[in-house]
Amino acid sequence: MLKILSQEKAARRCEFPTVHGVIQTPAFMNVATCGAIKGAVSAYDLKELHCQVQLCNTYHLHVRPGDGLVKDLGGLHAFTGWQGPILTDSGGFQVFSLAKLRQIKEEGVTFSCHIDGHRIFMGPEESMRIQSNLGSTIAMAFDECVENPAEYHYAVLIVVDCTDENLCVGIRITCWSRYVIYDSLEERSHILSLIV
Repeated sequence: MLKILSQEKAARRCEFPTVHGVIQTPAFMNVATCGAIKGAVSAYDLKELHCQVQLCNTYHLHVRPGDGLVKDLGGLHAFTGWQGPILTDSGGFQVFSLAKLRQIKEEGVTFSCHIDGHRIFMGPEESMRIQSNLGSTIAMAFDECVENPAEYHYAVLIVVDCTDENLCVGIRITCWSRYVIYDSLEERSHILSLIV
């Protein structure tokens, strides 16, 4: 449960407890795209620098070295040596950044791998399965990062609320989030977060 420590107008200072430690917000997240910080900084150095949370990339870890291998090695905490909270993104940013290598459908996204061209399908269930294999502390629901500027009808398609299941066709992100929530309720131990 998020605990508000202090607040001034819209600004808040909070504590966010997780199974791998408390995150004080606002917080800077170390970006370890493939499980390591680029340069000469190790997970052990990050602890000495009082870093609170590490961000790892679901798509890139799925591609290389593979989420199955990371799982077999004990998850991201064992793989990286970082014992604090780890947030895994959903893979949704790659929907934007690899726009020339992907096709979007209502069920998810098919990518041509940026390394060797093989086909990768990622939808909400696949993203959750990969993040579960990675063993992250906080898993993000699959989303689509819309380019700016975006055509109005496309932006509305992405963000309109979907409270009626019959209206859900074509309203991608909300529907993907619904799939993820129902898929995640019983079998996941990490915190599920939605991007808003």
